[in-house]
Amino acid sequence: MRVTDLTDATWRKSSYSNPDGGACVEVADNIPALVPVRDSKAPSRGALVFDASAWTAFVDGVKRQL
Repeated sequence: MRVTDLTDATWRKSSYSNPDGGACVEVADNIPALVPVRDSKAPSRGALVFDASAWTAFVDGVKRQL
């Protein structure tokens, strides 16, 4: 398991998140080669960290389904 220091992560809420405060996902895209993802309602629970190429493939796949 690789541990990533997310101290300097700049988090932004997904544009698809619920504006009423539910189902909120945040990503940080200022860390080279990695994309951390977390639940904005529970940031202290940590983040899932993906390789940037894997995250891009995931997002592209989701966009194809819309």
